[in-house]
Amino acid sequence: MRAYRDQYAELFNEGRNVVLMAISNDSPEEGASWLKDEDFPYLFGTDADTFAAFGGSMRDNGMVGSRAVIVVGPDGRVAGVIPQFRQTDPTAYEELGAIIDEVTPEPEEG
Repeated sequence: MRAYRDQYAELFNEGRNVVLMAISNDSPEEGASWLKDEDFPYLFGTDADTFAAFGGSMRDNGMVGSRAVIVVGPDGRVAGVIPQFRQTDPTAYEELGAIIDEVTPEPEEG
């Protein structure tokens, strides 16, 4: 998720009225232990049922394989879901960017 953080301004059109939530099945304590040292401009949720409901996947060792990512648009509704966000795959950011562009188009110049 650090790669996403580093692309935040570009992908989220400077963060205009859009909220991103990354959901995992980590315990709140596990999530808090590494999140406190990072500066992420989006939300993380840790709930096994929600994680599974949005399509998150597990590795064979029980660790999170990929987080489910939910984009909430300016109207407060879910604009898109990426059930298994591949944070190390550049095409995942293209998919995320397309969802964001759909709900927060660039303002027209003029």
